[in-house]
Amino acid sequence: MDISYPPETEAFRSEVKGFLSDALPADWKGIGALDEDAAWAFARDWRRRLAERGYLSLTWPEQYGGRGLSKLHQVVLMEELALAGVPFGLPQDTFGVKMLANTLLRWGTEDQKTHFLPRILSGEDTWCQGYSEPDAGSDLASLRTRAVREGDEWVIDGQKVWTSGAHHSDWIFVLARTNHDAPKHRGISFLLVPLHQPGVEVRPFRMMSGQLHFNEVFFNGARTRADLVVGGVDNGWTVAQSLLGVERGEEAATNPILFKAEVERLVELALLYGKDQDPVIRQRIAWCWSKVEIMRYLGYRILTGWLKGAEPGPESSIAKLYWSEYHTKVTDLAMDIMGLHGQVPVGRPPLRTYRTDDPGAANSSASWSTTYLIARSGTIYAGTSQVQRNILAEKVLRLPREPRV
Repeated sequence: MDISYPPETEAFRSEVKGFLSDALPADWKGIGALDEDAAWAFARDWRRRLAERGYLSLTWPEQYGGRGLSKLHQVVLMEELALAGVPFGLPQDTFGVKMLANTLLRWGTEDQKTHFLPRILSGEDTWCQGYSEPDAGSDLASLRTRAVREGDEWVIDGQKVWTSGAHHSDWIFVLARTNHDAPKHRGISFLLVPLHQPGVEVRPFRMMSGQLHFNEVFFNGARTRADLVVGGVDNGWTVAQSLLGVERGEEAATNPILFKAEVERLVELALLYGKDQDPVIRQRIAWCWSKVEIMRYLGYRILTGWLKGAEPGPESSIAKLYWSEYHTKVTDLAMDIMGLHGQVPVGRPPLRTYRTDDPGAANSSASWSTTYLIARSGTIYAGTSQVQRNILAEKVLRLPREPRV
């Protein structure tokens, strides 16, 4: 495996480093060092700067407001942003800029691209993802939300759950069953649905960390235009699978950076609590460091396939299982280091509602204890650990398929 970067991407890396040097204060420690209000103000302004520079749409064709650069350029950008401790836009840009925009570029009609892509880029439209349902999480193809064609509209009835950021969104891309006579994977369509309309109810619910992030979304006669199907009627499963691969390369590059920064904070935490000479604590920290290094090389392997255009394979399940299970262990260790202090959250909780706290965050009990709670959800969202193990057992080890009910 060749993990070096070609000259043209290294020239782009120099461009990004120069931009960051000019745009950030000399004493910048990362967005995690800011209080909550200041962090949100920074993130909104930072998104505007990235958009103006063409970094939000780096790989989009120029005709849609992009710079037409390669996936590897995108990886370089994400690496440098992560190292600098700055975000890639706002939280909902994960769904609008990363997921939906790239899906429209591959599957969308020309009208869909010319209408939605500029609005996604400007932030005029914010998006969320309508996939999981109460009885269709691990087995997504069993979804029951249905859409029926009535004239020039689709009428949608059903429920979605674990919908991140729906209470802050204008639109939702929804998987709905449009053909009940077809096999379950073949009768699904990918619909673009406005949230601000009669027939749609969004109900946020509070996580055990105290944060509001997930929602239930109810559709009761909600409507969307007939032409807002992406990839063709009854072809939604194929579209959805391609969307799931969009983040694979970026996460492979940035996850090791974020988790390494977290281990470095963990070392500082041990020093702060006088546990740095405890032989058991030292061994557990060394274990965490070794796992992050393994994660880095696993990331290179995944990145190689992604850059070659390969569809998501078992290595994606390995990565998801690896980092999510690892993260429960490292946050367990942080709680053990803090002892009873960890039971009394003090300071700013994490700004992020998944994975690690932001780079530059203080070693406060609120930061670590909330991240500890968030880590548990990492073994559930985006495919539970049990589902990932089943995928690996069946596709890699060639074991018999688990009996389906």
